[in-house]
Amino acid sequence: MDTSRNDLLGELATDAALERADFLIQATEQLRKFLARHEERIKDLGGLTLIDEDPDYLAIAPDLTFRSRSRYQDEDTGEWISETEVVETAAELVELYNPADLYQAFGEAARETAGLSAEPTATGELLETAHIPAAESFSLEDPYAAAADSWAAAQIDSTPPTSDEDAAHRLYDLALSFQDRSQRAEARLFEQFSAAAEPLTTALGDFVIVDDDDERLTLGRGGEFHGEVVPDDGSGEWRTLGSPDDLVEFYDPTDVFGDLADALAEAFPGIAPAADDETEAVDPADTEDHEDKDPDDAPGAGSGDRA
Repeated sequence: MDTSRNDLLGELATDAALERADFLIQATEQLRKFLARHEERIKDLGGLTLIDEDPDYLAIAPDLTFRSRSRYQDEDTGEWISETEVVETAAELVELYNPADLYQAFGEAARETAGLSAEPTATGELLETAHIPAAESFSLEDPYAAAADSWAAAQIDSTPPTSDEDAAHRLYDLALSFQDRSQRAEARLFEQFSAAAEPLTTALGDFVIVDDDDERLTLGRGGEFHGEVVPDDGSGEWRTLGSPDDLVEFYDPTDVFGDLADALAEAFPGIAPAADDETEAVDPADTEDHEDKDPDDAPGAGSGDRA
C-alpha cells in the first residue's frame, strides 16, 4: 500500500474520530438538558424502567443515575454472565446507547407506565382516516437527519422576549452557548493540526514556540501543543495546558499558528521567503527636491494651533 493511500486513510480515520467526539459532546449536552427539564417528574415517579428485554435492561433512578445490565459469554467456561453497572453521567450513557434509542425508550416507558397505547405511526390507514394530504405527510427514511434538524431547531428560542431583562438573559445564554461552540471548533483545529503535523514533528522533535516568564508553549514530537501559563488570578502558580480544550482557554489558534511560523522562520532562516529590502534606492533628484521644499509647505502644516 503506497504512502499516499495511507495518508488518505489516516486523514479519514482522524476526521471520523473528531466527528464522533463532536457528536458525543452535542448528544451529551442534549441529554443533560432533557434530564434537567424532567428531573422533578422522574423524582416524583420514583424512577423509571426504560428497557426490560432480556438480556437488555436500563432504568433511571430518582437521583438521575442509570442502572444498566449487560450479558456476555465467558470464553473459558462458555457460561453466560450478567453484570449490572451504575452509569452516573450522561456522557457515559451516550457512549453505551444510541441517543435516538434512549429518547424512544423514555417515550415508550412513559406511555406504558401511564397505561396509554403505543404512539401512532404514519401508516396509510391512519393518513386516510385522519384525512391528512399526502403532500403534508413525512418519511422516516432518514431518522438521524430528522433528529439533527429537531435538535438544531430546539437550540434557539424564537419567541419574542417578554421584557428587556428577559431579552438580555436569553442573549447572555446565547452568547455563552456560542462561546462554547467556538471553543469546541478551535479545539478541533488544534486536534486536526496535530494529526497533520505528526509526521513532520516526529522528524523535527520538540520545538519551543514561546518561552517567557509567564508562559511556555511547545510543539511536541507527537504533533500536540503543550503549554504552561501563569493565569491572571493572583496566585502566581503555573497551570499546565495538556489538551486542546485547555489551550483554547488561553490561546487563539490563529495566534498560535502564526507564532509557530515565526519561530520556525527564526530558527531556520532559509525556509521563509526573503523579505523586501527595507531601504530602497533613492533618486538623487528626488532628494534635492525634498531638500528644497519649505517645511511649512508639508501636508498638515499651518499657522493655526489645535484646540
